[in-house]
Amino acid sequence: MERLKNIGVIPINKDILYSLYSDLKRPDEKVSQLEKKELIIRIKRDLYVVSPKVHHLLLSRELVANHLYGPSYVSLESALSYWGLIPERVYLMRSVCTRLYKLYYTPLGQFEFVKMPEKYFSIGIHREVVDNSYSFLIATPEKALCDKIIASINLKIQSVRAMRIYLEEDLRFDMSAITSFDLQIIEKCIEFGRKRTELTQLYKLLSNYDNDCF
Repeated sequence: MERLKNIGVIPINKDILYSLYSDLKRPDEKVSQLEKKELIIRIKRDLYVVSPKVHHLLLSRELVANHLYGPSYVSLESALSYWGLIPERVYLMRSVCTRLYKLYYTPLGQFEFVKMPEKYFSIGIHREVVDNSYSFLIATPEKALCDKIIASINLKIQSVRAMRIYLEEDLRFDMSAITSFDLQIIEKCIEFGRKRTELTQLYKLLSNYDNDCF
């Protein structure tokens, strides 16, 4: 049990599990027993996490998402909720990736991965360190909002006023936070992303928000 406990919440593959029990003749049988006893949880083929019953720690769905399908970073509603910018608790863990769209159903919930262009993908990614024990990649608040706008298929916003209504009424966005947004990230998203009209309206709103003229 101690061998598993030392792994903590970090997702691991089968080779690592086998190496923990390399002193046994059949480490594969040991891994199967651990799974049956629910001491390890299979997320997908060749990806596991140690059960909280072993290490008594909370599993990080953000960390699992990074390992599940990559390269990727947590974004969209999941990141907006993580940063406390929208009131809803998000059960579907949504991420952005450079590969084809993917949806996983796992014992830890659903994980969705939305494809974005590579040049756009690399903008505004933050490494979040938790308790000095692990870290995961997540969109900055600015990038998460841009990702949300771009990924919303039927969303068309042609004015700054309409953008403000979208943020306040549709997303119930914490508008007090946008005064600290990094506008350079928005500018880069406009340059390399889709929906430039909508992102431009967002940029105008953010850059003039203190004037309260919309």
